[in-house]
Formats: sequence, structure tokens, C-alpha cells
Amino acid sequence: QVQLVESGGGLVQAGGSLRLSCAASGRTTFSTYAMGWFRQAPGKEREFVAAITWSGGNTYYADSVKGRFTISRDNAKNTVSLQMNSLKPEDTAVYYCAADRSSLRVREASSDYWGQGTQVTVSS
Repeated sequence: QVQLVESGGGLVQAGGSLRLSCAASGRTTFSTYAMGWFRQAPGKEREFVAAITWSGGNTYYADSVKGRFTISRDNAKNTVSLQMNSLKPEDTAVYYCAADRSSLRVREASSDYWGQGTQVTVSS
């Protein structure tokens, strides 16, 4: 079992930055899990944002965030982060952290484990 807790959400003006964090806990080895971030805006389906493999050697991004968002992980601290720069109003959503032993399952939103989400609101 893996428990995931997101933090770092908030209200920011367009063009600003936020850094989300996801802390993992449980009777497992964090470094064996691929991690990802998803988001869901009101009235829309949950969508993939970014993912990172267990080693951090490979990262994946949705086209809508490439060049603006950066995913990273610290296996010593059991955390994964999402640095979000040049935020736009359309980035407003609840952001969720996900974990799975398969990076493909993470990217396909089929992860075994999900956090509760953190709200990000970008004002224009």
C-alpha cells in the first residue's frame, strides 16, 4: 500500500509559478514506483500532466505543459514535485499525484494509487 499526499496548491496570477509536492508513505519502497501528476478541471475529465520513471531517468509531459512544467523526484525523501511556471488560467484544476510500478500505467491513468488532490487556481 502507498499513501500519497499532495501539497503546494493555491491561488496565483497568470504568469506566476507554483511548486506542488507529493509525499509518499507506506510499507513499500518508493524508488520502485513510477510517479505522475494529473489534473481535473470542473466539468472535464482527468487529464495527464507529467510522469517520471522510478529512477528519474525518463520524464513525460502533456503537450499543453511542455516547457512550462517540470517533474522531479527525490527518492531519499519519498517525494515527487511538479514545478509549474508561466501559469495560465487554463491550468486551473485539482492536481492529483499517482503512483504505480509501471510508468505506462501511470501515463494511462491506470495507477494503483492516487492522492486526494490539491487545488490550483490561476487568475487572469
